[in-house]
Amino acid sequence: MSQSNFSRPGAIDLSSLRKPAAPPPGSGGGAPAGGGGASGSYVLNVSEATFQSDVIERSIQSPVVVEFWSPRSEASIALGPVLAQLSTEYAGKFLLARIDVDANPQLAQAVGVQSVPLVIAVLRGQVVPLFQGTLGEPEVRGYLDQLLTVAVANGITGRADPVGPAAPSGSVEDEEEPPPNPRYEKAENAVGAGDLDGAIAAYEELLKETPGDAEAKSGLARVQLVKRTQDVPADLRTRAADNPTDIEAQQLVADVDLMGGHVDDAFNRLISTIQATSGDERNEVRLHLLELFEVVGADDDRVIKARRRLMAALF
Repeated sequence: MSQSNFSRPGAIDLSSLRKPAAPPPGSGGGAPAGGGGASGSYVLNVSEATFQSDVIERSIQSPVVVEFWSPRSEASIALGPVLAQLSTEYAGKFLLARIDVDANPQLAQAVGVQSVPLVIAVLRGQVVPLFQGTLGEPEVRGYLDQLLTVAVANGITGRADPVGPAAPSGSVEDEEEPPPNPRYEKAENAVGAGDLDGAIAAYEELLKETPGDAEAKSGLARVQLVKRTQDVPADLRTRAADNPTDIEAQQLVADVDLMGGHVDDAFNRLISTIQATSGDERNEVRLHLLELFEVVGADDDRVIKARRRLMAALF
């Protein structure tokens, strides 16, 4: 995932899919999408006529995830319900805008859609590429979590308003979601308010109580990543390029890359730094890399591959 024209780069990926019935073509006019597992309170079918109001203008308040799809594409049919289900689960942290490329060819051409499904996000009118092709729910969730980190890093903390009724009773999307865990409420509220120090303190307190809390570890790692990349020196990349053993520069460039969605670049940089250093410095970089693994998620293929490379570099 990459960004353009943001003050700070920010981030934001992975299982088998059942094959549901095909969703109906996008109807346009800002109507809620329906059928085929793609309906929900935070799902819109968008057309060329409504793109400005339904996507660009709404992206000022909260992230808008845009799914370019086609009813002729089996991959699109598989991905649609995954995105719709997550839009319901995230309850307004993002709005899902679905665009049928067959019905809106000029819009697809303007965005440069070459194949579907293609998923991008829009933050304050700026495009943030996410992924192309069919992914499983854990992968998609990873991209969405990184997108929300990008949003917070750029001061976008609002929630989308529901755009239509929930899915009909008995559908997958109508299953009641468990209430938010109050254990994380203080930290999550601090993140939503842009209080990074408060969020860090809240997550650290949770980890004192329960050191093995995976969700608190991941939350802490994400917030710390955002904080580290708030004020990046202009000459950072030059400094890192000139001195491969400058671990402070290498770690910060890796942070910036990860926040921009260049996950493999971030991991590769730190593994190379580990190979070029020794002793305490090497261990510091190793711990930093493990923290970035927490941000991306242990089940992410890129983390699994990087762990193997890390082991090879260490031994």
